[in-house]
Amino acid sequence: MTGSTRSFSVLRPVDALIIIFALLLLVVNIVLSSHIPAWYWIACINIFAIVAVVLLARIAAVSKSSFIRIFYDWYPAPLIFFSFKEIYVMIQSLGRPDFDQVLITIDHWLFGVNPTVWLQQFAMPWITEVLQIAYASFYILMITTGLEPYLRKEHDKFSFIMFTFLYGFFLSYVGYLFVPGIGPRFTLHNFTTLNNDLPGLFCTDALRDFINAGESIPRGVVNAAALAQRDVFPSGHTEMTLLVMYLAAKFRLKSRYVLYVFGTLLIIATVYLRYHYVIDVIAGAAFMVFTVWCAPKLVRWWESFRRS
Repeated sequence: MTGSTRSFSVLRPVDALIIIFALLLLVVNIVLSSHIPAWYWIACINIFAIVAVVLLARIAAVSKSSFIRIFYDWYPAPLIFFSFKEIYVMIQSLGRPDFDQVLITIDHWLFGVNPTVWLQQFAMPWITEVLQIAYASFYILMITTGLEPYLRKEHDKFSFIMFTFLYGFFLSYVGYLFVPGIGPRFTLHNFTTLNNDLPGLFCTDALRDFINAGESIPRGVVNAAALAQRDVFPSGHTEMTLLVMYLAAKFRLKSRYVLYVFGTLLIIATVYLRYHYVIDVIAGAAFMVFTVWCAPKLVRWWESFRRS
């Protein structure tokens, strides 16, 4: 093992993935700096992230602290959201036209109708309530998938699950950069009257507000479409939920049947609740298949590299 190789031997596959993605974003921001006003700060954040991951991996390799170990194991989870927001700033700054009309055209060509409009005839408050809860459980499903093997101290399984989730998310972020779009709740429906047009029972409105806030849409804002994340293609909710269901089956998790039920409802909710076009869901499924095919190969390659 050479000196340069040895310096990275402490990095797990998920650490290496985070560093590579940060480097990719760093390069993109520098190349497109004339179009991204915040490029300098984004570049600094990514440089800091790279250094922090390397230092954390080195500390965790020698530390006896259980706190440091737990933090090191789980730090990729919140990093997903910060990367999501970084992509948001980049897409908003680049100001590329949205692809919604293309996605609408594909949906109409496939089905002869606009699916979210067609589904309105089946809408009932209790269905909306159930599906909104399922949609809001997105991150809980992934945490549950990782938590079970983690509590069993099955660290190889946990590490693979964490890598697969991060890889899936990063692939979807690349999709957002290439095919920005805001979704049918803005283009085919009136976003400002959604609570009246598609009402729930008890917590639907609050959950909608929570999800909207996560997508940079504060409650009551006038220009919601301008502020919204361009994150419909592929459907990350579909991609990651299918990964949850796949990994739950692969590792025969005790919670797998609950994950199957919530996962199925969540995928239905992506279209019923007007977050996504059906072509987004199809693309999300395709991204999931690619992730499942590619992730094990990347993990094996990195493990072989760090042992060489």
